[in-house]
Amino acid sequence: MTSGMWDYGKADGYAPGTDLTGYRVEAEDGHIGKIDRHTEDVDSAHIVVDTGPWIFGREVLLPAGTIRRVDTGERTVWVNRTKDEVKNSPEYDKDRHTSDPDYHRTIGSYYGGAI
Repeated sequence: MTSGMWDYGKADGYAPGTDLTGYRVEAEDGHIGKIDRHTEDVDSAHIVVDTGPWIFGREVLLPAGTIRRVDTGERTVWVNRTKDEVKNSPEYDKDRHTSDPDYHRTIGSYYGGAI
């Protein structure tokens, strides 16, 4: 696993216990959707973003380490990835994301390679 990829340690403004559900998500180059789910699980913290009409019908999993800033007043999360990086990410599989170590490594490697 990529060190720090699966925790909120580098996210400016993040406070443990904050419910990020419904927050707007901004990539480096624009809006990508809203947080549908999130977790603070040790070594697996992440957000699941509903991309809405931008990538119709698709959800994406972003490791917590991709979050650079959280603004609770604006209910917005900024990630350190471009829209294309998010769009080209591995397909989110809700049944495998926590139970399959290979899937977890694939997601971590995809996002970890660009840090």
